[in-house]
Amino acid sequence: MPYVWRNWAGDQRCAPAVIDEPASEAEIVAAVERARDTGRRVRVAGSGHSFSDIACTDAHMLRLGRMARLLDVDRTTGIVRVEPGITLARLGEELAAHGLALENQGDIDAQVLAGAVSTATHGTGRAFQNLSAQVIGLRLVTVDGSVRELSGQSDPEAFLAARVGVGALGVISQLTLRSVPLFALRRIDEPRPLDETLIALDEAVDRNDHFELFTFPYTGVAITRTSERVAAEVAQPPDPRAVWLRETVLENRVLDLAVRAGRLAPALVPAINRTLMRLAGRSEKLDASHRVFATRRDVRFTEMEYAIPRAAAAVCVERVMDLVERRTLPVGFPIEVRFVAADDAYLSPAHGRETCYVAVHMYRGVEFESYFRGVEAIVRDYDGRPHWGKRHYQSASTLSALYPEWDRFQSVRARLDPTGLFGNDYTDRVLGPVRSAVPA
Repeated sequence: MPYVWRNWAGDQRCAPAVIDEPASEAEIVAAVERARDTGRRVRVAGSGHSFSDIACTDAHMLRLGRMARLLDVDRTTGIVRVEPGITLARLGEELAAHGLALENQGDIDAQVLAGAVSTATHGTGRAFQNLSAQVIGLRLVTVDGSVRELSGQSDPEAFLAARVGVGALGVISQLTLRSVPLFALRRIDEPRPLDETLIALDEAVDRNDHFELFTFPYTGVAITRTSERVAAEVAQPPDPRAVWLRETVLENRVLDLAVRAGRLAPALVPAINRTLMRLAGRSEKLDASHRVFATRRDVRFTEMEYAIPRAAAAVCVERVMDLVERRTLPVGFPIEVRFVAADDAYLSPAHGRETCYVAVHMYRGVEFESYFRGVEAIVRDYDGRPHWGKRHYQSASTLSALYPEWDRFQSVRARLDPTGLFGNDYTDRVLGPVRSAVPA
């Protein structure tokens, strides 16, 4: 039986002809050369937390879990060198041991670093950019087996392309990150009326270091999450029993029962959602940042997420909620709303603009395409750009107009991978063929 690789959600799968698990940069080089010499294209798969088919290949797959070390730490400058296969969870703990932390991160820490960087994974906070913006240098194994050291000084264009390279330029073998002194977060989750939250949305985003909201359709309620950065010394690791009750029982087991019931009886979803909101209450957490940013996710789902201009956030959320309720769609997962600062990576969804991310989900086994396509039609009115690791229905012909530096990325791609070795069906679809990438 062939080996079948599946993503975390279980709805993307492939059967690679060859799987390599290199333990060093030299072994990555050797694997790339073998793939090139046998005519197989190469993709790198991380922890499988992408919902798109970005990592899938039936050709040559690399898995970098054996390259998961923190290589070097400069406590004075906060500059650290890291191998690509380290998970965000492990990196957070190892940085904390040195009195350091990532400036910001998303709520899934099971991702491997290189995958999270390459897809522009983000957290929330008006003053904070996505994870790739914390990268100040990287080493990239390219099609000819050479290793390129990329930074803003050595090769600025290739660096800005590779920071969010969707795996299409080569294999990242090492990253250099800018970290910050260790800090704690005081996080408060609180239910509030959705309409009032949207009216005061800009004020909430500006007033808090980190702000996000979750809203279940049919409830009129938003769970607001505000996190303030405080000194590391005031961290108070929570009572494990309280953590188990909230994060294991309420946020996962109860949710799983609810969405299972909604899958069996879609007409009950509005009532189920309202019941969940009656169970929601105010909670507070005060701990080291990497433990507060992360959220436990046991319930499997699929997801689409779009980056839109921050100014369009409230009206876009209103339109998404109206879409769900007008069509009576059985949406038992919340719409999630987050905010990030602009950055300059060529394919970053937040390139050049303050950004709001709107994410929509469906429980596994529930039809999602009609919902996701409806949301995609809404965000198109705001020049929405998809998260590269999540579902969307875009292609190179529609995406090229959304990214001001699209042609520069394609020029770098043609330079670093002229034969398209580091491609798959996903890159063929969303980036197009390399031969047509460089303007005449």
